[in-house]
Amino acid sequence: MSKTALLGQDPGSPPSLNSRPLPTLEQGYPLAGETSALSPTQALIHLLKCSIGTGLLGLPLAVKNAGLLVGPVSLLAIGILTVHCMVILLNCAHHLTQRLQKTFMNYGETTMYSLENCSSSWLRTHSVWGRYTVSSLLIITQLGFCSVYFMFMADNLQQIVEEAHIISNTCQPRKILVLTPILDIRVYMLTILPFLIMLAFIQNLKVLSIFSTLANITTLGSMALIFEYIVQGIPYPINLPLMANWKTFLLFFGTTIFTFEGVGMVLPLKNQMKNPQKFSFVLYLGMSLVIFLYICLGTLGYMKFGPDTQASITLNLPNCWLYQSVKVMYSIGIFFTYALQFHVPAEIIIPFAISQVSESWALPVDLSVRTALVCLTCVSAILIPRLDLVISLVGSVSSSALALIIPPLLEIITFYPEDMSCVTIAKDIMISMLGLLGCILGTYQALYEFTQPVNRSMANSTVIYA
Repeated sequence: MSKTALLGQDPGSPPSLNSRPLPTLEQGYPLAGETSALSPTQALIHLLKCSIGTGLLGLPLAVKNAGLLVGPVSLLAIGILTVHCMVILLNCAHHLTQRLQKTFMNYGETTMYSLENCSSSWLRTHSVWGRYTVSSLLIITQLGFCSVYFMFMADNLQQIVEEAHIISNTCQPRKILVLTPILDIRVYMLTILPFLIMLAFIQNLKVLSIFSTLANITTLGSMALIFEYIVQGIPYPINLPLMANWKTFLLFFGTTIFTFEGVGMVLPLKNQMKNPQKFSFVLYLGMSLVIFLYICLGTLGYMKFGPDTQASITLNLPNCWLYQSVKVMYSIGIFFTYALQFHVPAEIIIPFAISQVSESWALPVDLSVRTALVCLTCVSAILIPRLDLVISLVGSVSSSALALIIPPLLEIITFYPEDMSCVTIAKDIMISMLGLLGCILGTYQALYEFTQPVNRSMANSTVIYA
């Protein structure tokens, strides 16, 4: 099948008046002209929301796995590298759109056109596989995030409902209490499913920006409560190691790469802006705020709870109504973030599905595919016993490739014919090698964890922390 047939039409040209008005995000078209274009503020809201997910709550444990000194420094370094790779991707896409006189390019198209214009005849011949590879990685990564969100929301809903009778009005340090769940966690997943399906039907990013604003408000509220608690009476960290064991550092790397989950939305957000040239400011401002938040929460959380730091910082918070609301607010934020992460795989798959049917079936097929994809993330969360490790494995492979490995290689392929400096080439090779090393080691660690006995409390939430 040709590239044109796959997407339904030439991705570089705007849809004709006779074509179906399909608002495809991954193809990079304006959704509906100027009225649907994003302002810098709306783009910033989307960037923040798609960058702040469930991985944020695991950063205190990540810093514990790296050490009190190595953790924050490594977080800063990985954050800077990730932003730098995002900028590389933006520069490559901008260069190719000007050279080829295209209107927009997404991640997959940037990879394909870069390979088409390189000096290697073999890469030019197989350039379309570059786009297929990137699109597949995006689908796996983003649907993986969505599956994690499903389990996170269901787990929090279960804890909120079944801890209700033991929640106190006085906020004391948390103790562990084993409770027998009233309902299986899968029941809570099925309860959430219809609402997420309806949310996934929203295709316009401008409309979603309203929900992103609500999500940011609830996430900000939950973060404020978390910080309000952890900054009180922080013990002097003299007994905390500055550098942890190298084996646990592998867990730190996997958690951190999973946390920086916004690379798939960078080009789509820029393509949807009313003034795309302002996106660089949005990117630097947004990611600076994200990195600062990550370092503060990870470092202060580990300093507060020390060796008792749990996989999610919510497990360390007191079991009272005030801090129980953190779970409610953060779950609402994750609920709306689901729609943003879902957009990328949906808009890669849907154009191909619609191209196989007549125009009269376009809308039913669109809605059916969206429903099927949401159900797929739900089924994955239900059926896979150790979903946390599966997503860590997928994240180590897909996220490392998308965030650290592919962009530097794209820069070399795109700009090498234009006399790149040896320093730039060496820098790109080093970043890609670092990403590849993290991919290999993270994959090894995830596979190793699969061989260990299952902690039932973490695997299926049969133990409640009270």
